[in-house]
Amino acid sequence: MKSGTFISNRKFSIVLCFMLLAVFLFADQSFAATAKEIDASVDATMDRFYKQVKDAKEVVRQAKGLLVLPNVKKGAFIIGGEYGQGAMRIDGKTVEYYNMISGSVGFQIGGQAKDVIIAFMSSEALKKFRESKGWEAGVDGNVALITVGAGESAMTTMAKQPIVAFVFDVKGLMADMSLRGAKFNKLDKDK
Repeated sequence: MKSGTFISNRKFSIVLCFMLLAVFLFADQSFAATAKEIDASVDATMDRFYKQVKDAKEVVRQAKGLLVLPNVKKGAFIIGGEYGQGAMRIDGKTVEYYNMISGSVGFQIGGQAKDVIIAFMSSEALKKFRESKGWEAGVDGNVALITVGAGESAMTTMAKQPIVAFVFDVKGLMADMSLRGAKFNKLDKDK
């Protein structure tokens, strides 16, 4: 094989992967989601949460607020990106809308969609989150991640942590469950 052919095939592969990544991340209509569409997706995610997560009803009962992010998309080929939109629910009602965005660089390839629910177990943690402009997981607040299906007890973790996250209903070919570095911003959506 000629080295020129290898380089051009490699460049083509890299460009193709970035194009697929862009399509995967940005072709979804989630950027243009209305408040009504987000609320419908959040309702469906809460139904899945109750079905898939042990102690879900107790989590919802004890949480001061829940940030529900349905169908968060992630794609990567060395450079990765993640995006999703959702709603902050307090006492079962939507009070604000947020997006989550993150980027990463490293050995990674693939794509996935997942549901994320972040439970704020203390009023102080919830207030700090809602008053921030660009809250970042792992910087502005530590988030204890509960691995659904790994036998972890949500109740034990919730008793010790002010912010607990659940990642579930994962679809795709990626093994990253971290929220570290994810940035959350309030959206201006009319109900």
